[in-house]
Amino acid sequence: MNFARNSFILNVGGARYSFSEDVIKDFPLRRVSRLHNCSSEKDVLEVCDDYDQESNEYFFDRHSEAFGFIMMYVKYGKLRFVPQMCELSFYNEMIYWGLESSNLEYCCQRRLDDRMSDTYTYLSDESKPDESTNKDEVKESPGDKKWLERMRLTFEEPTSSLAAQILAVVSILFVIVSMVVLCASTLPDWKTAENRSVEEHRIIEAICIGWFTAECIVRFIVSKNKCEFVKRPLNIIDLLAITPYYVSVLMTALTGENPQLQRAGVTLRVLRMMRIFWVIKLARHFIGLQTLGLTLKRCYREMVMLLVFICVAMAIFGALAQLLEHGLDLETKNEDYSSIPAACWWVIISMTTVGYGDMYPISVPGRILGGLCVVSGIVLLALPITFIYHSFVQCYHELKFKSARYGRTLSNEYLN
Repeated sequence: MNFARNSFILNVGGARYSFSEDVIKDFPLRRVSRLHNCSSEKDVLEVCDDYDQESNEYFFDRHSEAFGFIMMYVKYGKLRFVPQMCELSFYNEMIYWGLESSNLEYCCQRRLDDRMSDTYTYLSDESKPDESTNKDEVKESPGDKKWLERMRLTFEEPTSSLAAQILAVVSILFVIVSMVVLCASTLPDWKTAENRSVEEHRIIEAICIGWFTAECIVRFIVSKNKCEFVKRPLNIIDLLAITPYYVSVLMTALTGENPQLQRAGVTLRVLRMMRIFWVIKLARHFIGLQTLGLTLKRCYREMVMLLVFICVAMAIFGALAQLLEHGLDLETKNEDYSSIPAACWWVIISMTTVGYGDMYPISVPGRILGGLCVVSGIVLLALPITFIYHSFVQCYHELKFKSARYGRTLSNEYLN
């Protein structure tokens, strides 16, 4: 077939561009330059979507505005995202025309990397295939698979159905009751009342533990991947919250019912306080706590950077404060700054709060150093907070979108 090579017309989403043969031959976009080497209609249709032989016009069913920005890159050498267009969609257009992410400006490269990282983190748990899960699904019948999926959503997603919401409310009530009993047991008046109503509070505690244990066992049974279930942080916290009760019951059975012997056991008191992990169970039912956990997971680098800033400042200001307040041979030595670790305590409370007032510099150089320490703390803490804040907002919107998706499932259940 004879192709006219004098003028090439590109029609991208309705926008027409005309180029000469020499320009097409060395065109920066690989897909466009491939047109010069096409020798048949089949070769042409492998490059574009349609072709008009009479006008030598090549049709591409692509985003016209995105191609306009790509043409600006061809002309001026700078490539940026189209406003109000998804970064991933524009990146797909770039790949189609033969560009890479390295062709983007640095600011746009960061936006694309953040978006791709967040999308992978958000979708990996849901869309990543698992071999063990596939093996289990092959063995299960469609009816059993559907029933297990509904049970899993009921226990894992509080907004997936009406039953899931009722279950979440009951679980929250048990958490609140258990925390009230745990906190009240440390009051002085509770010690006196405990001798008279010891059976009542033990029954309440046993009921709460029984509920948490049954909930954990059911969730383990209906989970898709048992190994993945055990590795999840919230499930580990559930195990840490439930295990101390059974260990304390076992130790009580072994040591007897002597109250003095039980109080003398430091291990029992530590195990009892470990039940404070029950409050973290609320993260299953509140987006705010889930957002906090996801933000800490994604911003661990920023958190480490924040700790490094604080440690460096503690080392510098702690050594200087100890030198100015105690190390120099002065008539009045400040004994509160007798060592660098003691001075570091003053540094950390001055940088992060307004200080407790338990120790403070008394010399003029020490007070000047204290002012610098407070100002430096404000600056050093503010630098990484911006990144953590933006990640928190993004995590919140992602989890809210996920919750709304299950909310639509709940609405369909009401309608049906």
